[in-house]
Amino acid sequence: MHSGKSEGASQANPAELARSVRQALGARSIVMIGLMGAGKTSIGKRLAARLDMPFSDADQEIEKAAGKTINEIFSENGEAYFRDGERRVIARLLRDGPKVLATGGGAFMNTETRARIAASSFSIWLRADIDTLMARVSRRDNRPLLKADNPRAVMEKLIADRYPIYALADLTIDSRDVPHDVMVEEIVRTLHVNEKLILPPISEAL
Repeated sequence: MHSGKSEGASQANPAELARSVRQALGARSIVMIGLMGAGKTSIGKRLAARLDMPFSDADQEIEKAAGKTINEIFSENGEAYFRDGERRVIARLLRDGPKVLATGGGAFMNTETRARIAASSFSIWLRADIDTLMARVSRRDNRPLLKADNPRAVMEKLIADRYPIYALADLTIDSRDVPHDVMVEEIVRTLHVNEKLILPPISEAL
C-alpha cells in the first residue's frame, strides 16, 4: 500500500503533488527546525512558494517585535530574554493560520514551543553535518552563539545537545549542497507519502 502511494507520487505532476500535500496539511503549518546554516529560511521560502502558503521567519519577527537585531538582543538583554521573546513570537505566529515557519536553532529545544508545534503543525528537521554547517555560517557574522574563540567546538556541542531533540520532528531531511529547488522537491515528494501527514489535524492548539 505504501509502495503504491510512492509510485503515485513519482507519477503525479508537480501541481498535483503540491495540492495533495496542502490538502493533507489542513489547518496545520509546516515548521522548519535545525541548526544555524541548515537552510531553514532559504528552503522554507521556496517550500512555501511551492505549496502556495505564506512564509514567516521567526528570527525576523523577533527582531521586528523587539526593534533590535538578534545580536543586539543577546548582547544587551541576554539569551534568556531572547528565548522568552522567541517562545512568545512563535506562539503568535502559529496562531495566525497555516504557513511555512522557519525557526531559530534553539526554538525547538523549548518544551512549550515543542508542544505547540506538535499540536498545530508538521515539523521538518533539516539535518546537516558539521562541515556543511560551518562552511555556511562562516560566510556571515551574525550568529551570536558562534562569537567564540573556537566556533567549531561550539557547533559540535550544539549538535550533541540538540540533535537528539530535533530527532523528535515529524520528518527528517538531510540538508546538503544541492540546488534549493532539488531540496524542496524532495521534501514535497516525501511529505506526499508520509504516514503522519494523513492523520486528521488536531484542531485545538495549546
